[in-house]
Amino acid sequence: MEKLIITAAVNGAEVMRNHTPYVPYTPEEVANAAVESADAGASIIHVHARCADGTATQDKEVYREIIERIREKSRVIVQVSTGGAVGMSAAERADVITLEPEMATLTSGTVNFGDSVFYNAPADIEQFAKLMAKHKVRPEVEVFDTGMITTAARLMQKGWLAGPLHFDLVMGVPGGISAEMTNLLHMVSLLPAGSTWTVAGIGRAQLPMATAAILLGGHARVGLEDNIYYAKGQLAKSNAELVSRVVRLAGELGREVATPDEARRLVGVRNNL
Repeated sequence: MEKLIITAAVNGAEVMRNHTPYVPYTPEEVANAAVESADAGASIIHVHARCADGTATQDKEVYREIIERIREKSRVIVQVSTGGAVGMSAAERADVITLEPEMATLTSGTVNFGDSVFYNAPADIEQFAKLMAKHKVRPEVEVFDTGMITTAARLMQKGWLAGPLHFDLVMGVPGGISAEMTNLLHMVSLLPAGSTWTVAGIGRAQLPMATAAILLGGHARVGLEDNIYYAKGQLAKSNAELVSRVVRLAGELGREVATPDEARRLVGVRNNL
């Protein structure tokens, strides 16, 4: 079985300080959370840019500072969000790709996102894919339901995405596919041949989905973007705390954890460090 890639989604766009005081906002805070998570065992760091008051932003210069601060202290893979926050335009969300980070998310469809809609028109998805190819950014295809897997496969057939693909199966968002084992097995069965996959369980689903990934040969995403609790009623005090738990579980279950360079090889990320 391949070594386990742990992704730490350290802040997201929606989690605020009134939800948990531990979510990082500023580039310095995000970078510190990233380095701590890498030291705990994460090999990919998924980041969103925030303003000082916590408001989500896709400002390229904020992302640049985050990446540079992380690079000063760690070889961890930095994966930027092109999802931004619900309501942002596709052009606004895509600009960060021109920084040429090692990885970026590419959501392959539209999904109801709680009381909002995360909108991704087919033409916009193609443009994201083309821009990532132009700037040699490795996409992580982010899917919230099974039809998005089909869309990604179609983009690969058209030549806009180069296989084998790497997927992030986001499960448990209200409006998307629910985080159940039968659904995870079904989604994995639909992936194009040769694909690698990570599962992101939302809220209380984070731990069982991460455990399933360890057992099934997939990879795990944890972090305060997806889940702010370590246990029922107990806030996680850091992203690193959530990463460390998965490292311990993987050890108990006999699965080695990948280093950043091993993760680069496994998911096809170019090494530009």
